[in-house]
Amino acid sequence: MTRKTLQIITLLTALALVHVAQGQRIAFVNTRYILDQMPEYESAQKELDRFSKQWQEEIDERYQQIKRMRDAYNAEAILLTEEMKRTRLDEIDRREREARDLQKKRFGPDGDLFKKRTELIQPIQDRVYNAVKEVAGQSYVAVFDLGGQASNLLFASEKYDKSDSVLRKLGIRPNKDKNSGDTRDDEEFGEPPAEETPNQPKDGGGNETSPQRMDDGGGQPMKTK
Repeated sequence: MTRKTLQIITLLTALALVHVAQGQRIAFVNTRYILDQMPEYESAQKELDRFSKQWQEEIDERYQQIKRMRDAYNAEAILLTEEMKRTRLDEIDRREREARDLQKKRFGPDGDLFKKRTELIQPIQDRVYNAVKEVAGQSYVAVFDLGGQASNLLFASEKYDKSDSVLRKLGIRPNKDKNSGDTRDDEEFGEPPAEETPNQPKDGGGNETSPQRMDDGGGQPMKTK
């Protein structure tokens, strides 16, 4: 058994003990499913794709120019003096540095695309997170996100899937063709499902705890309120 597997089992066991001992409930949502049904998210993604394509074409043109300069140098080098060779090579090196700097500026960790994604996507993620908090209310001690890349949930019953509740809280009618377990249109948001085990308490109990922050499926964490 690997250390990571042991950690996952330990975490799930601890959560199960909390669930049984305190009567507090755990639910989950799929933020990828939620975002894919939000028109503003689709528009934001198209806008990001447009900027990404435009900037990539700009960088590609720079490297094509450099290639043409290097090909011309190789073809003419035999006719050039040493000084002319150094001048031409220095110019090629300068153009390559500029191209690399531009690529980093556009697509680096803190580059233009990252900033544009934050500008366009962060407000949408904040809306989803606030809707999750409202749906969770005082009924759930934790809400997992199955849409993120780091999800460690090994099994989840569909009746605890609150994704459609979050969509309705956002004013979006869920697409029933999508794979989401929460399909009751007249559900009162935040109301926990009936318990299957008769020995467990019926009400939420315990302290209100904010759900864990989600990411957008691409590895970008949402900031904690």
